[in-house]
Amino acid sequence: MFDPAAADVTEAIYKLKREVLEFRAAEDPLVPVLQEIVRGRMAMFGPTREYFRDVLDHLLRVDGQVEAHNELLTSALTAHVALLGNQQNNDMRKISSWAAIIVAVPTAIAGIYGMNFVHMPELRWLYGYPLAVAVMAVVMGLVYYRLRKSGWL
Repeated sequence: MFDPAAADVTEAIYKLKREVLEFRAAEDPLVPVLQEIVRGRMAMFGPTREYFRDVLDHLLRVDGQVEAHNELLTSALTAHVALLGNQQNNDMRKISSWAAIIVAVPTAIAGIYGMNFVHMPELRWLYGYPLAVAVMAVVMGLVYYRLRKSGWL
């Protein structure tokens, strides 16, 4: 369950949980009936009360184990959902980082050039636009480096 490369175990956990609940639905109603027999409230079972007391003890032990399995499966499912949420957060960070690199930086620089100012020094300069593209590439590289260093990429 904790191996990132493992297959999704959510369905398997739900199947096990369903089986535990079905078993519980089958054994849970027996507890009050056996308690009534052991207490002697049903006279017809008088000679076998000791046998039913033993059966009740076993049933209560099984009931405790079923409850423990149910809680364990609930905890496993909660842990699995938390791991999935963590993985989704990591994926979202990577997507956001690449969006910042590929979209935000060029859009900001291109937005300034799209304003069509009359007095932009590079308009009459032969290397103006190659310099702007180079600045975009350098800034994108810096953003990539910082995001990589911070663990987002």
